[in-house]
Amino acid sequence: MEKLEYIAPCHFGLEAVLKREITDLGLDIVEVEDGRVTFAGDIAALCRANIFLRTAQRVLIKIGSFHAETFEELFQGTKALPWERYIPRDGKFWVAKAASVKSRLFSPSDIQSIMKKAIVERLKGVYHIDWFSENGADYPVRVFIKKDEVTVGLDTSGESLHKRGYRKLTAKAPIAENLAAALLMLTPWKRDRILIDPFCGSGTIPIEAAMMAAGIAPGKTRNFTAQSWGHVVSEKLWQQVREEARAGENTDIETQIQGYDIDDEMVSIARANAKLAGVEQLVHFQRRDVSELSHAKKYGFILTNPPYGERLSEKEALFSLYRTLGERYRALDAWSMYVITSYEQAQEAIGKKADKNRKLYNGMIKTYFYQYMGPKPTGSKR
Repeated sequence: MEKLEYIAPCHFGLEAVLKREITDLGLDIVEVEDGRVTFAGDIAALCRANIFLRTAQRVLIKIGSFHAETFEELFQGTKALPWERYIPRDGKFWVAKAASVKSRLFSPSDIQSIMKKAIVERLKGVYHIDWFSENGADYPVRVFIKKDEVTVGLDTSGESLHKRGYRKLTAKAPIAENLAAALLMLTPWKRDRILIDPFCGSGTIPIEAAMMAAGIAPGKTRNFTAQSWGHVVSEKLWQQVREEARAGENTDIETQIQGYDIDDEMVSIARANAKLAGVEQLVHFQRRDVSELSHAKKYGFILTNPPYGERLSEKEALFSLYRTLGERYRALDAWSMYVITSYEQAQEAIGKKADKNRKLYNGMIKTYFYQYMGPKPTGSKR
């Protein structure tokens, strides 16, 4: 069976996590770069990557790559690519996003316009028509240019993969679902261990944890742009992969996943989101201030996305908030704590330097993932 190359963009700093996910799906890694992973697989890999990957932002079919320092080279390089393999004569196609880093060609709008013209010229020659109705399925194109090397992909996902479909209501400054899943994967947490998010907001971190615990594929209920590309991937194949996803679920399990928030409305929203995700029986949400954080058992995990200051009107309250978090953490017995924040004084306020610190981007905000490692349970290999 023919192999294709795919590109999966991700949050900067989480490439290794996504690489591991792709490898676990049995797919071959081709290249790992800043903010994306290229891998190879058959056409079923398109469906499986979209439905199963928790940390990717989207899945692109790699159409090709070439060197371009001028707009003429960009035009000719784009025109030389086999667009007719994917885009039919009635397809609606456009360059949805152009990103350029350290390259001579840097204007996104100019890049988009020239590439669109090049694709039109290519398809004119193939279909022997001068005008395209573009009233068929969508074929969004994405291009990355780095050091004058152009990489072109066709977006199979449509809406970003962080949109699982369960978060109808949200907090003011939410953490993306794929980032929450990646943070969980950066910890040793497993479904038989306690997990608490004391600033849970709309519930994303606990819900993602519950979905992972139950083996619920993040994309099992949502739609993807490539579902309308019947000449590329059959509806039967999509159904087979969704059936594979359903077969891997097990919600009849015991979990100790909890989310707290000081806002009653947020707690209600979190519960509603958990129900939409099909994990309401696996997560416990309640109104509770961080100052009330406590637990009788050992070896639990705190994983949280506290206020940064960008979303808190009273910035002076931040130091006290993080100090309280640190105090409550130290009162727990043999716990681990993982905190993602852009607050520069976080470690000082918590009262302890993190054992590990990882720089990540939450959207456009540079953040730090502070990792306070507790002891392993007696007899545990983790």
